[in-house]
Amino acid sequence: MEKIKFESDDGTKEYYILESTTLSGNTYILAAESADGDCEALILREENTGDDETTVYSEIGDDVELNAVAEVFEKLLDDEGIEIQTEA
Repeated sequence: MEKIKFESDDGTKEYYILESTTLSGNTYILAAESADGDCEALILREENTGDDETTVYSEIGDDVELNAVAEVFEKLLDDEGIEIQTEA
């Protein structure tokens, strides 16, 4: 399973990419701190920066978009027994 590092003002954190998908021309990832077990996960949208060396992901601010992407990930991961709950 692929790991990815996120750099923020709070430092660097590593996440596992559980799944990725494209919806309406946007690429999304489901990233979690743990590869297995209960944990919080992030659904992030890939942003086009024009820089081929760095990929930027951002949180989804729109509840409709977030719920639609969460539904797609839940269907993709149905065989894995992963349940996705949004705070929206």
